[in-house]
Amino acid sequence: MRVHFVWCVPLLLAGLMGCQNKPATESAGTAGTKAATESVSGAAGGPGTEQGSTGARTQSGKPAATAPVVRSVEVPTGAVLRVRLDQSISTETNQPGDKFTGTLAEPVMESGAAVLAKGTRFTGRVTGSKSSGRLTGQGYLSLVLESFQLDGNTYEVTTTSISRATRGHKKRNTALIGGGTGLGAIVGAIAGGGKGAAIGAAAGAGAGTAGAAATGKQEAVFQAETLLEFTLKKPVNVQR
Repeated sequence: MRVHFVWCVPLLLAGLMGCQNKPATESAGTAGTKAATESVSGAAGGPGTEQGSTGARTQSGKPAATAPVVRSVEVPTGAVLRVRLDQSISTETNQPGDKFTGTLAEPVMESGAAVLAKGTRFTGRVTGSKSSGRLTGQGYLSLVLESFQLDGNTYEVTTTSISRATRGHKKRNTALIGGGTGLGAIVGAIAGGGKGAAIGAAAGAGAGTAGAAATGKQEAVFQAETLLEFTLKKPVNVQR
């Protein structure tokens, strides 16, 4: 019995040592596997993110920020811009180069979608302004659009011109001068017969001419709230 016991002691000690070494080995293996997994996860999702079935997420669980998508929309050549004036413009008060403003009265549509919304603000310029002469000539006024505002950006435009001219003087002058001649002849005839009529006619003609000159200057005017229709001559690309 003593011999058997001596042989069992070394076997029991060896078994106890094996049991103590096994958890340490398993712990080292588990740590190595976890480190490798984290390394792969970091490489796939980048620092501070986790790669999942729904896409990249931050460590707090919120979706990672993405850059906004900016697309360009073209307002084509030939697009009609119906703009309502904010103020009156006339040859009496405005000179070439003066600015004016207006509002788009209806949207500009392209492929069934509005590329410029109603209410878009436009700026324009007076390109021509000339009053008529007092007895001859016509007054004229011309305008173009220069730019519009959209989402805080300014876009330049090239458009057709809108013009307005006064009527000619001929009929009006004829009526005024002729009326003065006739009135003068009547007054002269009452005062001095035939000779007086001739003198009165001459005096009346002079008065009629003076009246036409005094009142004959005509101004071309676009009143405030006038709806003007411009056409785009070059396409414009806007960011939406």
